[in-house]
Amino acid sequence: MSTKSVSRRGFLKASAAALAAPSIVTAPALGQGAIPPASERLALGFVGVGWRGNDLVKSFLALPQAQCVAVSDAFTSRRRSTAAAIDAYYAARSESASYRGSAMHADFRDLLERADIDAVVVATPDHWHVPVALYAVRAGKDVYVEKPLGVSVAWGQLLRGELERSGAVFQFGTQQRSDERFRQACELARGGQLGTLERIEVWAPGMRAPGHYESLYRDGGSTEAIPVPEDLDYEMWLGPAPKSPYTKDRCTHEGANHVYDNSLGYIAGWGVHPLDIALWGHDAAGTAPVEYEGTGVLPAQGLYNTVAEWDVRCRFAGGVALHFMDTRTARPVVEAYRPMNEHGTTFFGAEGWVSVDRSGIHASDPALLQAERAARLPASVNHSLNFLECIKSRAATVSPFSSAMQSYVISHLSDLAIRLGRRIAWNPQSERVEGDEEAQRLLDRPLRSPWRL
Repeated sequence: MSTKSVSRRGFLKASAAALAAPSIVTAPALGQGAIPPASERLALGFVGVGWRGNDLVKSFLALPQAQCVAVSDAFTSRRRSTAAAIDAYYAARSESASYRGSAMHADFRDLLERADIDAVVVATPDHWHVPVALYAVRAGKDVYVEKPLGVSVAWGQLLRGELERSGAVFQFGTQQRSDERFRQACELARGGQLGTLERIEVWAPGMRAPGHYESLYRDGGSTEAIPVPEDLDYEMWLGPAPKSPYTKDRCTHEGANHVYDNSLGYIAGWGVHPLDIALWGHDAAGTAPVEYEGTGVLPAQGLYNTVAEWDVRCRFAGGVALHFMDTRTARPVVEAYRPMNEHGTTFFGAEGWVSVDRSGIHASDPALLQAERAARLPASVNHSLNFLECIKSRAATVSPFSSAMQSYVISHLSDLAIRLGRRIAWNPQSERVEGDEEAQRLLDRPLRSPWRL
């Protein structure tokens, strides 16, 4: 049970009945019937309400047992537009044009100080994910954190310690765990229906994937310093990241995802999705691979300076191989056995394979997809619903912190193997790089003053 008070909202009951409640309920069970009174809803605050943050606001607005009460963002216009959208939604639902339900906070710490907020949804730029989550957990809040985990393995280790001490509920934004197709693929891999698992292939878009992504690599992003717009608190946007000149591309969605001060790039931002599924289906005691070796392409110029292409080969302690690629690298590999999609995860066993992405699921033998599954994993019909129900029951979410940490470790060590140009050996027990102090040091990042963890 969390150390925070669970009675102040009149919603979380510290009774045997509440603790025994199922960790997952169906969408109809939560989504139908009368809207609960405000005193019985879980109050949510949102830190970061840009493109992805607004998607999450919409997902929680649709759930009658949630109440979206506050937003925070470094952009004034984003705070205003999101708060107005929340108010308009509740006004229409309550048939009261005067309803005002969402407060705006320029500083997320003011949002966290509110005693009426039960949980915080974090959808900031990557370099803020762990710091905001840490502050939130210390303030007694449960947290939903968008992927990837951040920019530092060491920061993640600190967050894990806070979660363990507080008992806070954590949901990671790897929504594929709430999709039946991904669960089916993982259950087939875990249940032995592919024979002994031998290798896993994982791929995701890099900065040179066809279409929109490729333009990022070609254009590079502007490095010309320009005045900061009045709409933006740039100091707050940067936060613990290094001080850097403002440019027209830096604080955009693409800048936040492809500038190394703020992100590892899509090797983490996209890569953690299929990597998370690889870990879910592998069942290797929830640990990352122990060896990493590979190559990659870094942009030669421009603002965007994260790995644009990668081809990394990893090995788990039990001998299972993991091949982690960007979409361009993966295309000829994947097309040899199934139609290509820009991202996906394939499990290869001694007796067959199963491959899954958001467009569908494929198998070496279609009969595998009709077979009764020997293994069963936690089922979630909706990621946001799962988070709310686990807040009530205090059960683990379908995407707990352990999965967030391990998928991020793979991304970070893959990035280091490319940047350092050498093999990386990882000890999953001590969570340290073996025999390479430079690589170990790069798993941490200093924070710009006055920010501390």
